[in-house]
Amino acid sequence: MLDRLALIIAIIGGINWGSIGLFKFDIVGWIFGGQDAVVSRIIYVVVGLAALWCISLLFRPRTEEIEER
Repeated sequence: MLDRLALIIAIIGGINWGSIGLFKFDIVGWIFGGQDAVVSRIIYVVVGLAALWCISLLFRPRTEEIEER
């Protein structure tokens, strides 16, 4: 569950970075009052931590989930 949550947060952060790169528009900053707003900075930190967590996904053995019917 934590892996999926971290991945979702990292994807949202990637979309925000894409909007900055393509359109020079920071979605998080726009929603929460600018890049220097406390809430924006907290969100940036959470996205960064989620991305760091996702690095661990690269080095884990892949397992298949078996559904019981």
